[in-house]
Amino acid sequence: MDSINNDNQSVKLRQVAYFSMEFAFDQPLKIYSGGLGFLAGSHMRSAHSLQQPMVAIGILWKYGYYDQVRKADQTMDVLFMEKQYSFLQPTDIKFQIWVNHAPVWVTAYYLPPTVFDTVPTYFLSTDLPENDYLAQTICHKLYDANPETRIASSILLGIGGAKLLEQLKLAPDVYHMNESHPLPLGFYLYDKLGSVDAVRERLVFTTHTPEEAGNPRTDIRLLDRMGFFNYLPLDEVRLITGIIDDQFNWALGAFRLAGRANAVSKRHQQVCQEMWQDYDNICPILSITNAQNQAFWGDPMLETAAKSDDDVQLATLKKTNKKKLFDEVADQTGDLYDPDVFTLVWARRFASYKRADLLLSDPDRFERLMTNPRYPVQLIWAGKPYPFDHASIGTFDRLVHAAKQYVNCSVLVGYEMHLSKLLKQGADLWLNTPRLTREASGTSGMTAAMNGAINCSTNDGWIPEFARNGVNSFVLPEADLAWPAHEQDAFDANNLFTLLETVILPMYYDQPGQWLRMLKTSMQDVVPQFDADRMATEYYEQLYSLPQDSRLFTESVKEPLLS
Repeated sequence: MDSINNDNQSVKLRQVAYFSMEFAFDQPLKIYSGGLGFLAGSHMRSAHSLQQPMVAIGILWKYGYYDQVRKADQTMDVLFMEKQYSFLQPTDIKFQIWVNHAPVWVTAYYLPPTVFDTVPTYFLSTDLPENDYLAQTICHKLYDANPETRIASSILLGIGGAKLLEQLKLAPDVYHMNESHPLPLGFYLYDKLGSVDAVRERLVFTTHTPEEAGNPRTDIRLLDRMGFFNYLPLDEVRLITGIIDDQFNWALGAFRLAGRANAVSKRHQQVCQEMWQDYDNICPILSITNAQNQAFWGDPMLETAAKSDDDVQLATLKKTNKKKLFDEVADQTGDLYDPDVFTLVWARRFASYKRADLLLSDPDRFERLMTNPRYPVQLIWAGKPYPFDHASIGTFDRLVHAAKQYVNCSVLVGYEMHLSKLLKQGADLWLNTPRLTREASGTSGMTAAMNGAINCSTNDGWIPEFARNGVNSFVLPEADLAWPAHEQDAFDANNLFTLLETVILPMYYDQPGQWLRMLKTSMQDVVPQFDADRMATEYYEQLYSLPQDSRLFTESVKEPLLS
């Protein structure tokens, strides 16, 4: 299908190639680290169900991100284990890219739409006998700790992805960069098309975070030597990007080469516009709020019970889902949980601004919370830090040691798609504690709401667009951004404890009818606005509607690959 009906007029849909470092399609395909991959996975599922003409380009990570395991004392350890996927189809495609002035052979593996109900997806690989070991390692680890390897992986995704499309004789109207990782694509297109204006007619960019880790800066001469700029003269790179600094800002380069960009929530758009307001030649930054694919993440039986106001069935199903989660808790930790007890979950990627350990900042109140006989609590933490982020791993380990002091507190490893779904199905309250303006979206709260977990959050990311405090969620008062970080943390922790002690726990135990009304309202409000079908549609209507000279690309798309 390559058209949609709009006011009874047929509008041709643009052919889109979507480039992303990670995709969270399903648990068996371990090529994702966190929210960026979860978002890409839901987008590609909805694009497929809406029959949008898209093809996705990624990298087949031989060792995935990493496997999160435990040391002897239950603290976290990192395991890199080779992955094999029988459901991926090898292709006979082989071509070369140039990395660090040396040829590197590239092949591709194909994921048909029928496997996980996604758009057709190709995964690039340099793990070939024709390459030396150094070239093979380009596709070994997602977000490799070696900076040169990470640069090489961006060259593989951006330039290798563009060359793969040429091998397939696919000529997209729009190239979509999910984050700045595939930025070498922009320089490849510039070399091919001959002008920045022509690139801007084809290239769009999604920025996901104001965090430094999401907006890398790298020595421009290192990038030049590695081939990041497709071996364009460095003076020409500076001219077309306007970046004269020796530290090349990837996001700034993307904003200047793309015709349009989007932030992933309305609040994130405001933060982005403030971040980049002092820079000229920035493309328009739209707001397309992230969403998640309800058909994959939701619970149809729970949804039916909520829609029919069958509170007995709703409570029964929720208790059944809690028992499934508690089996996993018992298996990992030896803690036996009670499905009648209020269960609080904090689970997401570990990063300092997300403040996994916020509840530990006041030991006395934490002790009272965990030992309250009138309002008992069960608390679960889970999440995967970057494997070489020793500060975040230290936070994880601190939680492990704290949890050992309580039979009603646990820390789980292996926070991937399967465990993520279990946690959302089993949580009564989904806790989200980022410092304000630091969370671009926070999509885990969306899928939690789809599974009958009520959100409790700082007012960041997608929350301002969803939350009705006390009606479908609980929202903490906003800290003053002018305060030092430790004062913001103390303010938020105090308000969180007070909210739990005086509002949330009394409602759960003393007003179960009110709790179920709030749960049902949350499930009702999250869909369709935060279902990925809405998001995928908005991408076509807003981000992909770039001006275009159709004469630039004349080759037609092979329909079987996009069916």
